[in-house]
Amino acid sequence: MKDAPPRPCAGQQAARTSGAGLGCGMANDRRVATIWNMRGRDSRTKETCTRHRQGVALACHGFRQGDQRRARSAGGRETPANRSGHCHCRLLALVAAAAPVLPLRRPSRRLHRRRLPGSGNASSSSSPETTMDRDTLHDRLLGGLLSPDFDAATCLSRYEASKRWKTPSPSPFPVSPYLVQKLRQYESNHRRCGPGTANHREAMAQLMSGRNGDRAECRYVVWFPIQGLGNRMLSVVSTFLYALLTGRVLLVHEPSEMEGLFCEPFPGTSWILPPDFPYKQDGFWVGSNDSYQRMLENNVVRYDGGDGDDASALPPFVYFHLEQIQLRLQNHTFCEEDHRVLDRFNWMVLRSDSYFAVALFLVPMYRAELDLMFPAKASVFHHLGRYLLHPGNRAWGIVERFYDGYLAGADERLGIQVRLAPFLPLTFEIMYEQITRCTREHGLLPQVTDTSEPGARPSNGTAAKVKAVLVVSLKPEYYDKLHSVYYTNATATGEVVTVYQPSHDQDQHTEARAHNERALAEIFLLSYSDRLVTTGFSTFGYVAHSLAGLRPWLLMLPDRTTNRAAVACVRPASVEPCLHSLPSLVCRAEQDVDPVAHLPFLRHCEDVGLGLKLFD
Repeated sequence: MKDAPPRPCAGQQAARTSGAGLGCGMANDRRVATIWNMRGRDSRTKETCTRHRQGVALACHGFRQGDQRRARSAGGRETPANRSGHCHCRLLALVAAAAPVLPLRRPSRRLHRRRLPGSGNASSSSSPETTMDRDTLHDRLLGGLLSPDFDAATCLSRYEASKRWKTPSPSPFPVSPYLVQKLRQYESNHRRCGPGTANHREAMAQLMSGRNGDRAECRYVVWFPIQGLGNRMLSVVSTFLYALLTGRVLLVHEPSEMEGLFCEPFPGTSWILPPDFPYKQDGFWVGSNDSYQRMLENNVVRYDGGDGDDASALPPFVYFHLEQIQLRLQNHTFCEEDHRVLDRFNWMVLRSDSYFAVALFLVPMYRAELDLMFPAKASVFHHLGRYLLHPGNRAWGIVERFYDGYLAGADERLGIQVRLAPFLPLTFEIMYEQITRCTREHGLLPQVTDTSEPGARPSNGTAAKVKAVLVVSLKPEYYDKLHSVYYTNATATGEVVTVYQPSHDQDQHTEARAHNERALAEIFLLSYSDRLVTTGFSTFGYVAHSLAGLRPWLLMLPDRTTNRAAVACVRPASVEPCLHSLPSLVCRAEQDVDPVAHLPFLRHCEDVGLGLKLFD
């Protein structure tokens, strides 16, 4: 796996560490810092290095044009860097302190109840963008979504992440009071039934007995991860919504590559599946005898109940397989009669690679609850993702250092996420042309002149606007090309464009924890953009723009015959992710139906013709 420093300039190499991909060539586990000299085309700008507040690394902060504006008001002078269309880096020195620093440890799962105010607490971050006014407006609890009953130090991102979203009150969707009520009820139930409780021990004894038992006080859905990080985030949020609707407790299997990746989301308890759970992930697949579809085929369960509706005669658990197969979910997954049968099991094991939350809206028995929780249908992942998915302290450290060191001083941030579909390999030239066509047609990036001479400048003597471009891709070529364009040429508007790429691992390595930490950090960095360009069909991009509450410009999949997209990019109808795999709704009807024709809050996805998404 390639570990790369932030890439504000091409061809430079920083120290490679287990935490590589951090800002300013920082090392996670040693007191080592690489000092970068930020250069304009003609002169050197001032550079300062400040010790990171956790003592783990040194962070580099260059004076950007916004800082120069403040410097001039205090008697400073404008430098040539203000008049160039780029910002370039040069590696100066490697400084190593004598004493080593202990490696970061995973935060303890022992949670402390300490009530936090809903707003107004100062940030622990030293971001140059943080001000008293911003802290005053900061809604730490996201309109009531988050519980105040956590020690903030156990998960720094929980109450800090929202400070960097686009506005101080960072959601376009009001939070339903009913959703807040459901979340507090769920948290109470999870504390009562979670790992380590008497109720959980009793439920485990029933599971080990080999029979289902009568309807229990505590019922569970166990989530096993599959596919990449974007798929996992979409499917675990969907599973949590299913748990809310059915009164189940969500327990997640945490393999080694996900250890510490996310914080505990529920106060006073844990959502981690205990290691003594008797069934392992490799025992579950679409044709396993424990799967619901196989139970139906073998008459183990029946719609009419059979066996006099005796739930204790059922197997000890049911496996619910929701992995897409050729962009379809199996029959008997989102029909109401099937969910009434599934509800008879106290234990459910679930695996999915999809955002099946959309399909839950197709089940009539859930509709009333969903309408109360989400008056705005396009807010489902936006709210539940922000509630559930908080980066652990290791991943959050990457976010803070990179954002504060490279993005915070910009007047505008544009995120560009590039992900090539494995079933449609494209050359770099084809994809880059589509990206530039999209940004040009929608005015996302300024045009460049044919000369390196400075372009137009503000007539009132103010500093030029700075636009920071964050490129997130497994490949380095897109960054290299964009950086070269704005390094070599002046912009026609006089804007200063800086281009950054946090990492470029070349290939996806879901089995590696460090890779997943970088991926999670980059999802959140993308979500802090003012405007976004993401790749169609990419679950990684879906998560980023949904967390942000932004409708991105979606890069459309090209035509297979011409390898060119007729339309470079479109803006989707909502911020919701797409369910690629249309569920089969044959149920007991004679033929399948298109739910878009019958439900006003559903439409087909812009980037996947048969896919489904929620919108208002």
